Amino acid sequence: MENAKEYLTSWAERYRNDLMGNIMPFWLEHGSDGTNGGVFTCLDRDGTLMDSTKSVWFQGRFGFIAAYAYNNIDRVPAWLSASKSCIDFIERHCFDSDGHMFFTVNADGTPVRKRRYVFSECFAIIAMAEYSLASGDRSYADKALQLFRDTRRMLNTPGFLPAKTTLKGFSHSITMMFFNVIVVLRKVIDAPELDEQLKHSLYLIENYLMKPEYHTILESVDEEGGLVDTIDGRIINPGHCIETSWFLMEAADLFENPDHVRRLGVQIFDWDFEWGWDEEFGGIINFRDCKGFPSQDYSQDMKFWWPQCETIISSLYAYLVTNDDKYLDIHKKVSDWTYSHFPDDKYGEWYGYLHRDGSVAQPAKGNIFKGPFHVPRMMIKSHLLCNEILKRYA
Repeated sequence: MENAKEYLTSWAERYRNDLMGNIMPFWLEHGSDGTNGGVFTCLDRDGTLMDSTKSVWFQGRFGFIAAYAYNNIDRVPAWLSASKSCIDFIERHCFDSDGHMFFTVNADGTPVRKRRYVFSECFAIIAMAEYSLASGDRSYADKALQLFRDTRRMLNTPGFLPAKTTLKGFSHSITMMFFNVIVVLRKVIDAPELDEQLKHSLYLIENYLMKPEYHTILESVDEEGGLVDTIDGRIINPGHCIETSWFLMEAADLFENPDHVRRLGVQIFDWDFEWGWDEEFGGIINFRDCKGFPSQDYSQDMKFWWPQCETIISSLYAYLVTNDDKYLDIHKKVSDWTYSHFPDDKYGEWYGYLHRDGSVAQPAKGNIFKGPFHVPRMMIKSHLLCNEILKRYA
């Protein structure tokens, strides 16, 4: 790319300014619960609260983001306070008596719903670890490590988490999530089980979930790593795969063979950008079928906010790793499409749900699944990556 230095400098500044002047102020103003603590995410286009039900995921997610921004963008006291508020709410209200966390709670923390997944735990772990780094309070690193141990115990105790189906096998989601959890944890604490889990997760990705014959990672496989040849078993989630690609590139230095892990990350990005990019309308599409059959998910051809964010991050990581200009070209293509469709110039923040052609499907800024996580994480991480790449020009 011509003028790569100018291009990266411009984006580094834009990410920082957008985070500080748009994304964080929107959520601090409209999402903060000044009465009970924590964050609301069910917000209409202009920030009006639509539902006071709280996503437990997002107590951890925003707890992480606020501390991550504090550590890497600017030491804004309100960000550190917001992180602590979310973590305090988690500790007071979000654990059931068996140690497994809830999925949703009411504004005051009264339980609403519990699910079989451990993503609430994973996001609480990274919030506590990042807050420990921001605040200097070692006790939160210890809490994060203990919760990591508890999470592994839940996953490894037969019957503790109800099975989703009668089929046994391996899931992409929790496997990839552990890469990110451990990268954040390792910034503040170390323990043998972190390396053990890293190696196990890499083994599952490389030997069970990656499918060279289909040029992708499958969302689930059977006990032998084989394709479950059904509509559900053939699902490709390009956004998840692309997220995994940068998780691997980020975690590479924690392995004995970092170059190999980086190459895996780049390979996955190459495969799944091809699956995900919509040549007709632009943007990363939600779902594909690895055999080319029509995907049956109701949102299969929509464009959600988060796959675009993951692709922006991963394209920068791939450029950092390879110095191949094609990844800056991808970054430009994805960024141009994303920034022309998702940001709301009138009320701030981003829309979350677009039709395939890029028109807005619904204008709310948040719900139980969308809130202050993927967009601000993309801006923080991409700001850091741009500056890391720019060191080549120093």
